[in-house]
Amino acid sequence: MTPKNKLGLFDFTLIVVSLVIGMGIFRTPANVAKESPTPLIFFVIWLAGGLVALCGALTYAEIGSRLPVMGGYYKVFSYAYHPSIAFAINCIILVSNAASGAAVALVGSEYITGVIMPGITDPGTIQIVHTIIALVAIIIFYAVNMLGLRLSAKTQVILTIIKITLILLLIAPIFFAVDPSTPSAAMPAISPGLREYVKAFGLGLVAVSFTYGGYQQTINFGFEVNKPDRYIPRGIFMGIFIIITLYLAINYAYVHVIGFENMKIEAQKAAPNIAAIMASKIFGVNAERILSAFLFLSVLAYINALLLSNPRVMYAMSDDKILPAAFQKKNNRGALVVALTVFAVLAAVSVFWARKFDKLLSFSIFLDSFGMVLSAGSIFVIRKRTAHLNGTGIFSMKLYPWLTLIFMAAYSFVAISIALDYKNNDNAALVGSSVLAFFIAIYFIAKALKKTS
Repeated sequence: MTPKNKLGLFDFTLIVVSLVIGMGIFRTPANVAKESPTPLIFFVIWLAGGLVALCGALTYAEIGSRLPVMGGYYKVFSYAYHPSIAFAINCIILVSNAASGAAVALVGSEYITGVIMPGITDPGTIQIVHTIIALVAIIIFYAVNMLGLRLSAKTQVILTIIKITLILLLIAPIFFAVDPSTPSAAMPAISPGLREYVKAFGLGLVAVSFTYGGYQQTINFGFEVNKPDRYIPRGIFMGIFIIITLYLAINYAYVHVIGFENMKIEAQKAAPNIAAIMASKIFGVNAERILSAFLFLSVLAYINALLLSNPRVMYAMSDDKILPAAFQKKNNRGALVVALTVFAVLAAVSVFWARKFDKLLSFSIFLDSFGMVLSAGSIFVIRKRTAHLNGTGIFSMKLYPWLTLIFMAAYSFVAISIALDYKNNDNAALVGSSVLAFFIAIYFIAKALKKTS
């Protein structure tokens, strides 16, 4: 690949930003506010999440630079660990992504329900409606992706433009005057102890980790960046700085317009539509309905992206003989029929399994924590095996290994926080661990059967 065809600094920076900014920012601030005892802790959690993302992005950038392969994020496991770990982790990443898609579909259903069925108040009925809408969204984009890559890619462009526009609209209220009657960010009457602060920080970081996720995909661009030793660190620093700035600005707008205590109250509801509420306070009730409809459309961008990308991961795994050859089967439009169907079913089952965003969030992030810790830890093996590449122009991060260790410690802390909060998330950690053990067992059973045959 010639320098002319490689990614420049601007291109790579935009890729970092686009990989991270998703739908979480429209919903998770309410979850973080619910767990935060004070506004200061609320903002510290968001800043800490950004710094962890920076450590992770730099780690993955070096891994991608040293191991430039297609589907790099999943192939590092087979390169650095036992095949059983590679198989199990890759499978739970797919399950986690399916759960993330289901969670985001539920976010979209929360926003659109208030527009199409404003009179519903019964919690049970609301939950059923959310489930149906989430399933319909998955089915629609399953059908779109079955019609081929060109149509799904065009759909993704349109939905992404809508999402970026909404991000900018969320920041707009900062520049408008707020009614003095808007509740301020009141401090709690009783100051929490250190243990409560640590617990709040851990649980808040769960939601923030979901919102900052995506930077691990920089692993796929190692040798596709021009002047990697210069442009990769600069692009990552600039990209993460832009993301942290946008997220802090959006959250400041939430707190400034809605009020910190009101965000806590809103988080207790079945469908905390904080972005739509903020729009209504500035522009009126009609704006809330319009924004809710557009939020639903932008949610679909994430669902379509998952259905677009994950079946191709399954294809690559099948090509490496990790999954059966059937996962490479395509229809006459080039759609991966079996892989796409399996992933869509996984997402639909995830909707039925939890039917609540909070539970799916904990389950998804717990599984992600395994993948994040092990994939980042692979750099210790990869650095030794690729020592001959040192000084050849590849990217090598500064402050090694401390940035990687900070990242691994942060995600270990997130996983422990989810495990300790088992009463509120239906034992998400136990379910996630069982899923991991199940896939490891499947690997050894399949291997034993293959030897016997």
